[in-house]
Amino acid sequence: MSTTIGSAETGIATLVHGEELRIGSGRTQKFEGADFGGAISYFLVDNAPGEGPDLHRHPYPETWLVLEGEARFTVGGEQFVAGAGDTATGPANVWHGFKNCGEGRLKILGIHAAPRVVQEEYADVVGEPAPEI
Repeated sequence: MSTTIGSAETGIATLVHGEELRIGSGRTQKFEGADFGGAISYFLVDNAPGEGPDLHRHPYPETWLVLEGEARFTVGGEQFVAGAGDTATGPANVWHGFKNCGEGRLKILGIHAAPRVVQEEYADVVGEPAPEI
């Protein structure tokens, strides 16, 4: 359960414990700022080799910080590889996705410039499976 810290006089902060943000039984976490008074949202992704999201898009830019491992990104049809310590940004309304192309775990912080995650999946919009990333 999240914890409110402080008072109206000193300012109020919210602490959200990682387990509250976990998606299903996996290791990935999803934070939506609107639920906790924040203006941004994020995914903290933790994927095994070969795993990662298929093509999707958002109506706002997304920024990725690779914390550990290597990711092969596809953004608007272009591909590149990013490793630990690298940061990349994808523009609004452009199809993008990434896969763990390394041998170990991939940890990425995907920062969404919105208080709620808004996402369209390629397969849902186009009506066919997303191309391989």
